[in-house]
Amino acid sequence: MEHVIAFPGLGLEFTINRVAFTVFGKEIYWYGIIICAGFILAALYLNFRVKKFGFTSDHLIDCMIICVPVGVVCARLYYVVFEWEYYSQHPAEIVAVWNGGIAIYGAVIGVLIALFAYSRFKKLSFAGLCDMAALGLLIGQCIGRWGNFINGEAHGGTTLLPWRMTIDAGSPVHPTFLYESLWNLVGFIALHFISKKRKFEGEIALLYVAWYGLGRAWIEGLRTDSLYLGPMRVSQILAVISCAAAIVLLVRKYNRIAVSKKFYQPPAPVPAEAPAPAEQPVDSEKPETAPEDAAPAPEPAADGSPAAESAPEQK
Repeated sequence: MEHVIAFPGLGLEFTINRVAFTVFGKEIYWYGIIICAGFILAALYLNFRVKKFGFTSDHLIDCMIICVPVGVVCARLYYVVFEWEYYSQHPAEIVAVWNGGIAIYGAVIGVLIALFAYSRFKKLSFAGLCDMAALGLLIGQCIGRWGNFINGEAHGGTTLLPWRMTIDAGSPVHPTFLYESLWNLVGFIALHFISKKRKFEGEIALLYVAWYGLGRAWIEGLRTDSLYLGPMRVSQILAVISCAAAIVLLVRKYNRIAVSKKFYQPPAPVPAEAPAPAEQPVDSEKPETAPEDAAPAPEPAADGSPAAESAPEQK
């Protein structure tokens, strides 16, 4: 269960046991602990930023409950399918994920399927969910690759570079697990800042596919444990195709945004309505004037008594 992993050019050597500890006789592997650590850090980061993507913490919890098991199962199935010649002879090992043997592209496919189903059920933006998931995937991949280091796997061919790695005093090889971990770290930092000024929903997901595909296409060519379909490396083909497709979609979307800005004309300002004339206040102290055609008041009689009304004219 132990490996001696050294970096001769850097003067480093590590004796690593794949088993971290045992619980009631059950061995707990470092590989599983590291994968869980990546999951926890991704969850904490996404919970901190979930509202920026237009979702709630409840949505995030739902997605993780659904996507994590689906992603793990699909990652394992992807690996088993392309290594069926071995697993058909050892079916009991199909579920032995703790021994390694999961494929990130299988996990991505599983997560996309789960997110699509969840978005339709909850009537949420699928593209927005993918943006959020892309950042979580980068964190998980960056940390999870160190599980390959513990297992002494996912390395490249021989090299004499200063950072070459040896496993159990074998030939010096490319530490491709380290290349991919650093590539994902750079991608995460870049997309973290880009995501704060998203131009459209789905942008971060497409940038993730383009970035990861570009790096994986190069790194996969160095590895000695690739999954093959005939003479071709499956993951390298998927990386090239997905990277190219994402770039095409990004260019089209950015061009549309640029054109819409160029020909956008803001609506003409609506003229403000003239204010209604203010009502004149009624002056209660001003005496009312008698109408001009009003009859004059009768004068009193000579004896001081009121004037008698004139009798009607007799005919």
